[in-house]
Amino acid sequence: MRVSASFLRSSLQKVTMDLKEVVRLLNDFAPLERAGSWDNVGLLVEPSSLSVSKIFLTNDLTEPVLEEAIAGEAVFILSYHPPVFKPLKKITRSHWKERIVGTCLEKGIAVYSPHTAYDALFGGVNDWLAIAFGESSVLPVEPSVKAPSYSHQIKIVSASSNSLDELQRSLDNLISTCEDQSIKILSDSHHLPVSVLCSKKNLPSCVNVISKTPVEFVVSRYECVPEFEAGIGRKVTLTSTQTIGSVVEKLKTMTGLSHVRLALAASHNLDTVVKTGAVCAGSGISVLREVQADLLVSGEMSHHDVLEYTQTNRSVILLEHSNSERGFLSAVLQPKLQQLFEDKLSVVVSQADHDPLQIV
Repeated sequence: MRVSASFLRSSLQKVTMDLKEVVRLLNDFAPLERAGSWDNVGLLVEPSSLSVSKIFLTNDLTEPVLEEAIAGEAVFILSYHPPVFKPLKKITRSHWKERIVGTCLEKGIAVYSPHTAYDALFGGVNDWLAIAFGESSVLPVEPSVKAPSYSHQIKIVSASSNSLDELQRSLDNLISTCEDQSIKILSDSHHLPVSVLCSKKNLPSCVNVISKTPVEFVVSRYECVPEFEAGIGRKVTLTSTQTIGSVVEKLKTMTGLSHVRLALAASHNLDTVVKTGAVCAGSGISVLREVQADLLVSGEMSHHDVLEYTQTNRSVILLEHSNSERGFLSAVLQPKLQQLFEDKLSVVVSQADHDPLQIV
């Protein structure tokens, strides 16, 4: 018996995933603690209950983009820029951002924004931009730091073997009464030095237990650990021969732009060989201001910032703010999310989303 393609399509069951599981996987993919402290990231609009079958990607969530998402029956929008940044005092139909939030709540659409968490991500927006420089060594301008699970370390530096046995029993008793697993013996408690990690909350209890045993110990803060591949901005040391002109052409190809803005340093031209570069998507001046590099790439800068660079022998390429980010969605993020969700959910990129500025 022959079965029509339309029948097969109509008989296929949509694979769905609970909203909380989608958010959990996205947070694991790009931890939100890497975002700027000033940023507003994560799940911004949460319907009461939701099963997700499609992830709709956009750089900016505008009303035309929302209409496109609704027409495509998307119930989960990942908007790179947070559509809600400043607190809303009301949700009415009088302002476009309020209308977006109201419509999403009315139609049961979730909105999630990663923003600077994707800027800092290894393999994120800034690493994508750095591809324009060709084969290179790439490091963050401002490395992320990983907050430790424990706030303090107690190091036992001197003790008898009997004291260590007694200490082990006391610590085991303390750990057994700790419900949140915020105390950990880091090393073999029978060999010095012994390190005990604990939270600020449990520090007094740990010190009290240890001080009842005849041992010598030192208490110190447990420091954050730098993550050398993740962070804001990227410094690029080229290992291949590239000129300013070739980087410009590569960026045009990557972004789909016919023109970019270029400010050449006084001693540079399009054939100048680039040995070092730096990138920061969006508005990058706060990250790139002190970076010494032959060529800097960002979305936007002020006239005076660009002038400062060109007069200190640094050339600048500006793509416009969202143009420095949008290409990442289809080139990198879409296939990565399809892999993250094991092709159970469809991942689509908005066609209505575009930078508000255009060259005419």
